[in-house]
Amino acid sequence: MAKSAKHSVGASATIHDQKLIRGNGGELHQVSESNVPVLTTTQGGPVGDDQNTLKIGDRGPTLIEDFHFREKIFHFDHERIPERVVHARGYGAHGYFETYESLAKYTRADIFQRAGEKTPAFVRFSTVAGSEGSADLARDVRGFAVKLYTQEGNWDIVGNNIPVFFIQDAIKFPDIIHSVKPEPDRGFPQAASAHDTFWDFISLTPESMHMVMWVMSDRAIPRSFRFMEGFGVHTFRFLNANDESTFVKFHWKPKLGLQSVVWNEAAKINGADPDFHRRDLWDAIQSGNFPEWELQVQLFDQDFADSFDFDVLDPTKLIPEEMIEPIAVGRLVLDRMPENFFAETEQAAFMTQNVPPGVDFSNDPLLQGRNFSYLDTQIKRLGSPNFTHIPINAPKCPFHHFQQDGHMAMRNPVGRVNYQPNSFGEGPRESPQRGFRSFSDAGGGQKVRLRAESFADHYSQARQFFTSQTPPEQKHIAMALTFELSKVETPVIRERMISHLLNIDDGLAEMIADKLGIKELPKPADAAVAPRDDLKPSPALSIVKNRPESFAGRKVGVLVSPGADASFLKKLRTAIEQEGAAMEVIAPKVGGVEAADGTVIAAKHMIDGGPSVLFDAVALVLSEEGGERLTGEAAARDFVADAFAHCKFIGFTPGAAPLLQKAGVDPEADEGLIGLSDPKAIAGFIESCRKLRLWAREMAVKL
Repeated sequence: MAKSAKHSVGASATIHDQKLIRGNGGELHQVSESNVPVLTTTQGGPVGDDQNTLKIGDRGPTLIEDFHFREKIFHFDHERIPERVVHARGYGAHGYFETYESLAKYTRADIFQRAGEKTPAFVRFSTVAGSEGSADLARDVRGFAVKLYTQEGNWDIVGNNIPVFFIQDAIKFPDIIHSVKPEPDRGFPQAASAHDTFWDFISLTPESMHMVMWVMSDRAIPRSFRFMEGFGVHTFRFLNANDESTFVKFHWKPKLGLQSVVWNEAAKINGADPDFHRRDLWDAIQSGNFPEWELQVQLFDQDFADSFDFDVLDPTKLIPEEMIEPIAVGRLVLDRMPENFFAETEQAAFMTQNVPPGVDFSNDPLLQGRNFSYLDTQIKRLGSPNFTHIPINAPKCPFHHFQQDGHMAMRNPVGRVNYQPNSFGEGPRESPQRGFRSFSDAGGGQKVRLRAESFADHYSQARQFFTSQTPPEQKHIAMALTFELSKVETPVIRERMISHLLNIDDGLAEMIADKLGIKELPKPADAAVAPRDDLKPSPALSIVKNRPESFAGRKVGVLVSPGADASFLKKLRTAIEQEGAAMEVIAPKVGGVEAADGTVIAAKHMIDGGPSVLFDAVALVLSEEGGERLTGEAAARDFVADAFAHCKFIGFTPGAAPLLQKAGVDPEADEGLIGLSDPKAIAGFIESCRKLRLWAREMAVKL
């Protein structure tokens, strides 16, 4: 790890190079530093550094006396009422965490002492940027917040589905969120980053480049909450009974494997079913197919932290799993939906500072700021310091304290004494043995507003992420960046982003510049630390390389027509369900169709309401007459054409040939089209579906 230096490295080095400022009328003016207004506090005090919180030493803890940060973050916390400022659109479920083996060697946290013990849990998944009423499939980070009701109080692992973040210091959190939210003069776009203010901030903040690669990848458009990873993001500490410290990073690995959608599909899903992720989780739990994740931890000591190429306190960096293999320590199962969405999911309050004895914090400046901010956020949003009286937030273990009164107090101390120490021998007392103890860190230094030099490499891990992707995934990143930057109206912002991308991958930058019509490439952005090209690809960073080996948990949409073979359809359903997947029938009318034997085949969707984007694979079980008739239905043609364009596996009976032809799909195009001429072919169709997508098709598909 690079030695700390006492100078600021990060966004501030770039901001003073800015040459343009937008006037009140929207016009851009060249400016010099002399006529730029000085940033002040709300009290009018000039601000000397808006990039870094005040710390003890450049890698030390954040100081509570930092009044500028407190004012900035408190005001930000109070900007929205009553929905959350960020993570407003969320969906939650109850379940339990089961410990595998004792971790007493590393931590005295009670939850990790006894193998097989089950701890109640509540999990809330969410998007970040959109409002409560936005759509599920926005390109965005997904929140993955877990509340564990341990016997030593509530433990909140408040993470995301991406292991790094945009910023290194919490003082910049209001800025990144302001930039991605709807632009204040026009109130749009909603739940979207494809606009000037977001990319302006990003292009002026080199530390964001690693996170940008993740957000432009398929990680930002997951197929389901059930098929995405979760990460604690920060470096924490485990403390054992002897107060010996081990650094730890938390990972949630989905039992059903990783899977995302493609962008064209996401846009269409948002139109067809904006509640797609919510409905998916609801349906899975209601049907008894309980989602499951394994908690894995990366454990390392101070020697590794000192020798690692990057700073373990930097939240824009990760430790490759190939370097420190995560260890499985338990599993999380979600098996019950809330009885009332508002009472539980919306009123759930998560706070990073909620940890049990045996878990402690590092000096990560983003984590330090989150610990400082979240309590204030919950008090404002839920209206009272008594938000822990709301059942979803209340501990399930015994608790005793002297907090009293206040708005919405549901319980108060009883008896004569509500303080300590007291002479009456009443009430709870602290316990040095059982209580929370912080790790005794020997760090120290001057009070400074600096960014450690060890935080200064903003491009190397971004490059590593890109090179770790398969060619289709790299193509998707390029397409996402091209689309997003095409919506940016200010040319200098687009060019500035290209200059950053040149530090990540020349081919990527050149391809996007060409698509944007930038004829002359800018020079690469100045880098505080020269980007490295010797970091090995990490297969763990690819979704495609970590797909599951089965089709379990997925869904097949079967388009049927009048005269279809009901017995064949029954065999198909049996095979799909034996795989652990689900089947839904789509028909010209929601009432279903009459089969060849005179029975009625019930349908869950009519064609217009059940497009193929809602399914992981599709089958066309059509009679000859029915297939011919469906060629005149635009929705039926789109059903087939979209499934093909989105690289899905398509099973079809002979009667579907006219519809395939009308949709522009050659039945012999590739191995992803599987003829279902007899029941034996069903097994081959299911086996193909286990691959989830036929990515080899993508290069030949023009959407």
